[in-house]
Amino acid sequence: MKNVTLVLSDGTRFHGKSFGYDAPVAGEVVFNTAMMGYPESLTDPSYEGQLLTLTFPLVGNYGVPPFTMEENGIPSFMESERIHASALIVSDYSDYYSHWNAAESLSEWLKREKVTGITGIDTRELTKVLRENGVMMGKILFDENPERIPEADYAGVNFVDRVSCKEIIRYNEGAGKKVVLVDCGVKANIIRSLLNRGVEVIRVPWNYDYTDMEFDGLFLANGPGDPDMCEESVNIIRKQISESRKPICGICMGNQLLAKAGGATIYKLKYGHRSHNQPVRQVGTNKCYVTSQNHGYAVDAKTLEADWEELFVNMNDGSNEGIRHKNNPWFSSQFHPEACSGPVDTSFIFDKFIDTLKYEKTMKDENIKKVLILGSGALKIGEAGEFDYSGSQALKALRQEGVSTVLINPNIATVQTSEGVADKIYFLPVQPYFVERVIQKEKPDGILLSFGGQTALNCGVELYKSGILEKYHVRVLGTPVQAIIDTEDRELFVEKLREIDVKTIKSEACENIEQARKAAKSLGYPVIIRAAYALGGLGSGFCDNEEELNKLAEKSFSFSPQVLVEKSLKGWKEIEYEVVRDRYDNCVTVCNMENFDPLGIHTGESIVIAPSQTLSNSEYHKLRELSIRIIRHIGIIGECNVQYAFDPESEDYRVIEVNARLSRSSALASKATGYPLAFVAAKLGMGYGLFDLKNSVTKTTSAFFEPALDYVVCKIPRWDLSKFRGVDKELGSSMKSVGEVMAIGRNFEEAIQKGLRMIGQGMHGFVENKELEIENIDEALREPTDKRVFIISKAMHKGYTIDQIHELTKIDKWFLQKLKHIIDIDEALKRCTSINVLDKELLGTAKVYGFTDFQIARAVGLEAEMANMHQAMLVVRKLRKSYGILPVVKQIDTLAAEYPAQTNYLYMTYAGVAHDVAFEKDKQSIIVLGSGAYRIGSSVEFDWCGVQALNTIRREGYRSVMINYNPETVSTDYDMCDRLYFDELTFERVMDIVELEMPHGVIVSTGGQIPNNLAMKLDEQHVPILGTAAKDIDHAEDRAKFSSLLSQHGINQPEWSALTSMDDINEFVDRVGFPVLVRPSYVLSGAAMNVCSNKEELERFLKLAANVSEDHPVVVSKFIENAKEIEMDAVAMKGEIMAYAISEHIEFAGVHSGDATIQFPPQKLYVETVRRIKRVSRQIVSALHINGPFNIQFMARDNDILVIECNLRASRSFPFVSKVLKLNLIDLATKIMLGVPVEKPRKNLFDLDYVGIKASQFSFNRLQKADPVLGVDMSSTGEVGCLGDDTNQALLKSMLSVGHRIPKHTVLLSTGGAKQKAEMLDAANMLKQHGYELYATAGTSQYLSENGVDNTMVYWPSDERKEPQALTLLHEHKIDMVVNIPKDLTPRELTNGYMIRRAAIDLNVPLITNSRLASAFISAFCTLNMDDIDIKAWDEF
Repeated sequence: MKNVTLVLSDGTRFHGKSFGYDAPVAGEVVFNTAMMGYPESLTDPSYEGQLLTLTFPLVGNYGVPPFTMEENGIPSFMESERIHASALIVSDYSDYYSHWNAAESLSEWLKREKVTGITGIDTRELTKVLRENGVMMGKILFDENPERIPEADYAGVNFVDRVSCKEIIRYNEGAGKKVVLVDCGVKANIIRSLLNRGVEVIRVPWNYDYTDMEFDGLFLANGPGDPDMCEESVNIIRKQISESRKPICGICMGNQLLAKAGGATIYKLKYGHRSHNQPVRQVGTNKCYVTSQNHGYAVDAKTLEADWEELFVNMNDGSNEGIRHKNNPWFSSQFHPEACSGPVDTSFIFDKFIDTLKYEKTMKDENIKKVLILGSGALKIGEAGEFDYSGSQALKALRQEGVSTVLINPNIATVQTSEGVADKIYFLPVQPYFVERVIQKEKPDGILLSFGGQTALNCGVELYKSGILEKYHVRVLGTPVQAIIDTEDRELFVEKLREIDVKTIKSEACENIEQARKAAKSLGYPVIIRAAYALGGLGSGFCDNEEELNKLAEKSFSFSPQVLVEKSLKGWKEIEYEVVRDRYDNCVTVCNMENFDPLGIHTGESIVIAPSQTLSNSEYHKLRELSIRIIRHIGIIGECNVQYAFDPESEDYRVIEVNARLSRSSALASKATGYPLAFVAAKLGMGYGLFDLKNSVTKTTSAFFEPALDYVVCKIPRWDLSKFRGVDKELGSSMKSVGEVMAIGRNFEEAIQKGLRMIGQGMHGFVENKELEIENIDEALREPTDKRVFIISKAMHKGYTIDQIHELTKIDKWFLQKLKHIIDIDEALKRCTSINVLDKELLGTAKVYGFTDFQIARAVGLEAEMANMHQAMLVVRKLRKSYGILPVVKQIDTLAAEYPAQTNYLYMTYAGVAHDVAFEKDKQSIIVLGSGAYRIGSSVEFDWCGVQALNTIRREGYRSVMINYNPETVSTDYDMCDRLYFDELTFERVMDIVELEMPHGVIVSTGGQIPNNLAMKLDEQHVPILGTAAKDIDHAEDRAKFSSLLSQHGINQPEWSALTSMDDINEFVDRVGFPVLVRPSYVLSGAAMNVCSNKEELERFLKLAANVSEDHPVVVSKFIENAKEIEMDAVAMKGEIMAYAISEHIEFAGVHSGDATIQFPPQKLYVETVRRIKRVSRQIVSALHINGPFNIQFMARDNDILVIECNLRASRSFPFVSKVLKLNLIDLATKIMLGVPVEKPRKNLFDLDYVGIKASQFSFNRLQKADPVLGVDMSSTGEVGCLGDDTNQALLKSMLSVGHRIPKHTVLLSTGGAKQKAEMLDAANMLKQHGYELYATAGTSQYLSENGVDNTMVYWPSDERKEPQALTLLHEHKIDMVVNIPKDLTPRELTNGYMIRRAAIDLNVPLITNSRLASAFISAFCTLNMDDIDIKAWDEF
């Protein structure tokens, strides 16, 4: 590729490479914001003589279709017989293509047609220059031959004359009505659109006098250049309208010529050139359309003669988009209704259906004064933080309207349940019983169901079906419930789509297993099974034979009354569209996405790329048109997503499903495009039309538009499968991921490499990771697991071809080719024998395609030289900066820079030359580091902390800056802060941002463990860290340092030893005895932390732990049994405690604090214990000079206090204790970190006359085969927090909120060792007194009988052929609740206890595995009836 320079008429220069015909060229530079359709655009005669810039960064991705002609004599895939643009300018060019209909690459085509093509240009910066200066002339010069300077003949050239036909051409002769088509440069698709409507077309040259011909109507076509050059044509039109009333229609240039004939003048547009996705409104109606455009001139409508009027107007800048005559059938449009490329929503213009609709004023519903919103409850797999984001958006939208809001959501850790978001908050289960009681009390006028995931939707459908909504006159706002039922009930759904000829996957809805077997036989295996009304593919999977079907169907029926059996289309592409519709039937598609993995993996499990990369223009618009047809027919108001299976070998498709609610993908689409779907959906639910709303990024243009992206977005899921014993690692149609990340780049390689780092699984990108040990690569490629993308990397390094990998994975070859490009760059880096021979160009290329300094350092062999990778990375950083290779900051403005946008939504890239924003560098900004991907142990609680910190920073008069990359969060909502960097939380990227922002300081203590781990490295680079000093953080994090600090101060802790060799450890264990706890330094949520009860286990776990962090010793400590665990969450100022909250766990120590059930204020602590805790905490705070938030965990046994650990950051329980105490601890901590003077709050936890209980949500039902037992390693995915006047009230509410049910008749007890059996005796007695029937396993049964409690003994699975069997009773649904307490800590893989626990989970029977929690829950539901539970809002406690 030769080096080239693009020089604009004002002297601005852009450097790139040539990939087309190597010849200099000059002309007018214009831009096009379409995201596909380059073959159509290049052959559009309207681009004659222009240098065409495509803003979408990837071009060439689906090759070039063959040049063939249709029978009627017009080209099949192009808009004319040749390329009309003089040159093509792109940011990133893909020579490789994998599309079934491609005949050659774009490069080959350009060379064949002798058209220059250049790549590597910062097209975003170029578009901004063009937009600001209006039209500019430009030249493309070849650097090797700068003397060859091309000239452009532009001024005074009649481009129309160049491209118009020279003689009359007739199409479809004798077909009926005759249309004269005036060819000013007509596109093939205009001719096709007319021919498809059954008319004869007579195509005449632009200046031909047709007035004496015999015809029925006149059509004025599009064309290039200045309409004022076509005076001859205008005079002929004037003559025609003075002689006849025959219908006339015009498009683009045709609109301008008709307007000139009607007396109007034409002017040049300010922003040079009009492009795709332009919102247009039909004057005097509520009809809005997304249109495709391509023109630089507009009609000045004010100059039209009196009997003409405007027909369409641009909703962004008010310019004219069409005119009509008041009396005669003459009308025209400035946009392209035949749009190719582009949306075809306005093709009705060809049908001449110009309906003069009565003008209706739109208004919102004035009689809606109070609205109830249902949240989604605890975060679980398949329903996570994205609903906190969508609910918060909806509440914000309603608040703007002055509507009073009531929220029901037991998830106390969310932003939406914070002060000032909703007017009333109820921490109650989202279940029909409780919702009805809130409706009775609050009397809302309307209810929103689509903002709380499947939980809210199912609850709403139940309320509707049981007539509760009708009984209390509550209106469902937005999508009608019947439409929801039509999409959720499979049979209705298929029927509904059949009515409009839309294909769905062959499937049968079954009510029992027998029907399911029959269905599978008739469809033919393999089939996929899914439960209706279930979330994230719960209870679904693939079956290759009847045996697998029986197993899976039983599980599915336990979650849902209806199960679908459908034909499997494994290997097809999966494509999604997000669609929005208002009640006036205006629709837009906001984003389409393509799964990297083929069908067969749940969308939530797949890597997703937005916008789609491998669809051609016709495929994209075919699916878009189908999406709009579906949403209109079903009658959705607001937002929904449509999922398609798409055949990679043809244009065949099937609709998989439609979600009539905001989904995980909607959060992704909102963040990927900057279009706030939930906010808009809430406004539409209130009765607005899309045309009433503004685009919230630009603040000036309309919300009726389809975002144009000039970047690529890549979503990657995060799994935590290693946290579970025995879990199945294979991914399928049921979701297992616990969170996700979104990466933004100017090319696919950059986006996917960023994303693979963001998931936080120890990977540095696609290459330069620790080697995976894989025995059989073929096998590993065939099975989709959480590590497959890294196996592709390994296979490519080993020489596998793209075809081989495609055969095994069925991943589209285009994606594989892009991954291969990363491997090629990596191999080039590896060929550099040392850092000194790494040249500027290769280093620059690596950075453009997403390589970090770390990856480059490792590739050029610095690891061996320097031993410390952090130092090696700094060497590369220094070299890169000396070469001037620095990242630039780009905005996401939804319009590909076509209009000026004041957005603060930013990302960083090396594929560019200029920043989109200016930096004040006045030390008045504060950077808050976010918490990254949700995972087990770090989830929405830290998002709450981050958002609270941002709010306080703004209130104190600083600018707030957020860095985070999790699309599910509220903190990544661009109006939460003054600047949002949607980017990596790595040392390298944070330093890039700090160097540009020059902030007053950085806050690392509100984002969980990720920012905390950066503290020391940032401190070394003299970054001002606010709050506790980095060295003090290190003293608390490094367990050996922390332990010795405790010893110095005489503070008790469990006996411990820092591991350096096995011998020391054995000696330690011989002294203190088993069980012991093994823990590495610097971890979050106990990763590789384990209790070992014998030698063999100890050795196995030490292996694991030592791998976790090599620079820090592993600490082994004595594990204390039967001790209480107590936590203190607090805020300190300069080593003195300012506010604190002490809470106690219901379970004894040994259950991770993230999994434990916590009560606050504590109910069962001795006063003396509390006193000692405060004393010890004061010592620690002063020793560590804490300034900001912190958390200390204690163990107490008979008043003896032991310190387990201390975190110098906000902990998971901060939102819970802040909300119960009604004192925002993060607000206080942030003020302290900013140095604002604060007073000690006068709140005391012992004054509270109510109790809060935090219960954990487990998602074992998603994790096939995992043992659902709790230990020191955390396994819950979310939590709830409920308040009550006493412990029983609060506990019952929170246990119901996480999915436990009060048993109706029967309970199965299997209560572990002697101590637990004794603990459970009172509870068993209570159950008996309240009329429950008890079943018990052998030992428990004997113990209960000896103590006078009646029960029925059941047999363990290992007691074969003995009845009654525990498992049989479970399978027959004869048991309502299982209490199964493991005896000890030895591995119990497929033992009796495991089989019973797993069966309970798979059959959806509530299971409790801890005796203290079981006793508390049993005592709560035995003493309280459901009706005794008080319905009180947060502000009433």
